[in-house]
Amino acid sequence: MFQILVVDDDPSVGLVLTRLLKKQGYAVTVTSDGEEGLAKAQQLHPALIICDWMMPKMNGIEVCRRVKADPELSTTFFILLTSLDSVQDRVKGLDAGADDFISKPIEINELTARVRAGLRLHQLNHDLQTQKQILEAEWAEAAEYVRSLLPEPMATPVSIQARFIPSRRLGGDCFDYFWLDEDCLAIYLLDTAGHGLRATLPSISVVNLLRSRAIPHLNYYQPSQVLSALNQTFQMSYQNDKYFTIWYGVYNQRQRQLTYASAGHPPAVLLSGRPGSIAQVQRLKTPGVPIGMFPDVRFTNNLCQIEACSTLYIFSDGVYEIHQPDGAVWGLDAFIDLLKECKNGKQSNLDRVMCQVQSVNPKDVFDDDLSILEIGFD
Repeated sequence: MFQILVVDDDPSVGLVLTRLLKKQGYAVTVTSDGEEGLAKAQQLHPALIICDWMMPKMNGIEVCRRVKADPELSTTFFILLTSLDSVQDRVKGLDAGADDFISKPIEINELTARVRAGLRLHQLNHDLQTQKQILEAEWAEAAEYVRSLLPEPMATPVSIQARFIPSRRLGGDCFDYFWLDEDCLAIYLLDTAGHGLRATLPSISVVNLLRSRAIPHLNYYQPSQVLSALNQTFQMSYQNDKYFTIWYGVYNQRQRQLTYASAGHPPAVLLSGRPGSIAQVQRLKTPGVPIGMFPDVRFTNNLCQIEACSTLYIFSDGVYEIHQPDGAVWGLDAFIDLLKECKNGKQSNLDRVMCQVQSVNPKDVFDDDLSILEIGFD
């Protein structure tokens, strides 16, 4: 049974509407002023509100505005009762959030028809909201599953800290690191284009494939060969038109050398320099289009010597492609400047970095997945 709330300071109108609506099978509650009506609305969460425009204490426009501002009343259908029929008055009511109008004196057939139509829309909005909540819960479960696949932080002999913040719709970020032998550590981070499970599933497949080393005859010490093998395996024509970017590196701790290759991914950022000195910045990136775009792509390796007191950051573009209120995008250069400012010797700075990144984001959640690895080599 639908709950209808009537807000009108005229007792005769409340009585007529109560009798009429109860005959239609609705549960009806009547209040005599706007403040009481708003309190009842917050208590009952009615499917539909019929509210007089002109009332003492709080008029119908203000009641409507406050009802529409309450997330718990978002599906409530709001009808204004009014003797005002100018276009300007109707516009004022619509701007306050009114869904429909009924003119005084009330015509019974019109009222019942508008109530039926309003309740149909309420039910539709309620069903859509329920489905949205179910979908968001499923995305949250998927995000937890992705998080369960990610590796634990590493303390020695190399320090690795990571952060993974999925967007509301969940994207295609994933990362991993593992020892190939006692000296060589493989590290990578990938980002599948798009959002939702269609973006997440390819990322999970890549992680499982590389973690199990299931690609036969592949030299996992050579990043360019790893990217070539992934490109052959994950052509977008066979992956629901999904492609992904990736940065893959192998660090030899004995030789203090980092061999890396990238495929359309943002550059990794290597900061070096003693505590108290100005950090030296290197952007580590090699030419290469995203994995899956073209079948015949050649990827290349690059080699970097790791100096003492160096820190490497590998991240997805969600960490810096943050839209600002003025329409501008907080970009890669600004993020790298932040990394330089936060560098503090041998201690991890990831919490400080993330705090600053979150302060740049004007929204409660990020528009895209955000993933970042901080690797301290000493």
